[in-house]
Amino acid sequence: MKVPKPKPRPERVSWWRYLRLFRADILSAQPARLYRAWMAEFRTPFFRSYMCNDPVLVRLVLQERPDDFPKSDRIREGLAPLLGQSVFVTNGEMWKRQRRIIDPAFEGGRLRDTFPAMWAAAQAAVARLSEGVVEVEEFASHAAADVIFRTLFSVPIEDRDAAAVFHAFRAYQRRQPILNLAAFVPLPRWLPRGFRRGTRAAAAEIRALITAMTARRAAEIAAGTAPDDLATKIMVTADPVTGERFGTEEMVDQVAIFFLAGHETSASALGWALWLLAAHPEVQEAVAAEAAGMVPEFSALSRLRLTRDVFRETLRLFPPVPMMVRETTCPEAFRGRAVKPGAQVVLSPWHLGRHERIWSDPDGFDPSRWGREETKAAARDGWLPFSAGPRVCTGAGFAMAEGVLLLAMLARAFRFEVVEGRVPVPVAHLTVRAKDGIWLRVTRRGGEI
Repeated sequence: MKVPKPKPRPERVSWWRYLRLFRADILSAQPARLYRAWMAEFRTPFFRSYMCNDPVLVRLVLQERPDDFPKSDRIREGLAPLLGQSVFVTNGEMWKRQRRIIDPAFEGGRLRDTFPAMWAAAQAAVARLSEGVVEVEEFASHAAADVIFRTLFSVPIEDRDAAAVFHAFRAYQRRQPILNLAAFVPLPRWLPRGFRRGTRAAAAEIRALITAMTARRAAEIAAGTAPDDLATKIMVTADPVTGERFGTEEMVDQVAIFFLAGHETSASALGWALWLLAAHPEVQEAVAAEAAGMVPEFSALSRLRLTRDVFRETLRLFPPVPMMVRETTCPEAFRGRAVKPGAQVVLSPWHLGRHERIWSDPDGFDPSRWGREETKAAARDGWLPFSAGPRVCTGAGFAMAEGVLLLAMLARAFRFEVVEGRVPVPVAHLTVRAKDGIWLRVTRRGGEI
């Protein structure tokens, strides 16, 4: 079965038409040539934008000179009500200090320490899934949120505050695109940002709930009764350079992005992975067989080689974060073209993952490619679901472990089948989701799970 791909826009459209298309869906707002071009320039009345698919330019921006290409404030405009000054949107010394505090929580044996909570969340997901025709994106969102709350705050999704955050976040998703008017038009700080109705209220509700959870954890840390989870680890870690720790407000910013990055992106990947297994039954049966003897030990993940390749292939075809935007700070030359300071540099995991000059059969689902020598070079140049360089996602290992575990547990417990006439169409808002959801027919497998 053909892997879904959004229909590209016509090659030439007016700027205002492009703006409307972009706000509706980032992916279908792009022309087809970007799947084979190394670079493309877009001109607006207010700035120039350069999409860079050339691996040389991608490495320059992300790995060789990352300080010269900070994150663009244009992306922050749409997420500011929820994320504040989180590590996802900051730059410079503030970002470096935040990473020095956050990174130790995800290093070394910490992933092994969080595995029991992941396993418990996966068991709960298996118990929660019902048979019949199911919209699995909603289910995947619930499962991914459960993982986040169990590993971050040692509470299941059924916890009152955890459930409230989850439902408030779902409301926020429905209201807020990743970009608003201020991302395209330079506006003074005092001018309203054009957020959709209820966006600020939903963000304020989420932040209030997270603030209460963070304050309780701070009290538990002070009393010596706090569980040894990710929240505790981050809150007690001091910056080795300045000696500072996160205050409540800054910790709320970080928890908000952990929830966005660790829940929304994981849910996107899991939903698409389930559809890909349903559309390729022979691969699904092989994954189920591989997972049949899995035991609740961290070492079990290393034996799920096919499941891991399926998840890698899912992230290639449906990277949860479709585009990243950086900004030039000094004059540059991209492929012989002069680029002025203040230009927007767009790096697209979506287009890189399906680029015709990087991958063989770029739109085909082929987990076996990850065992072939040719894929090493292709992955180096075109597999970018977690970014790269100093700003690589600190939770990349966490996300891979979570995705592989959930996929394996679900495939050994259930059989997933596509529903005729309901091929999901990818669209990008906060992440790459399906326009009308991902609907699959679910039946429970026999045997003890």
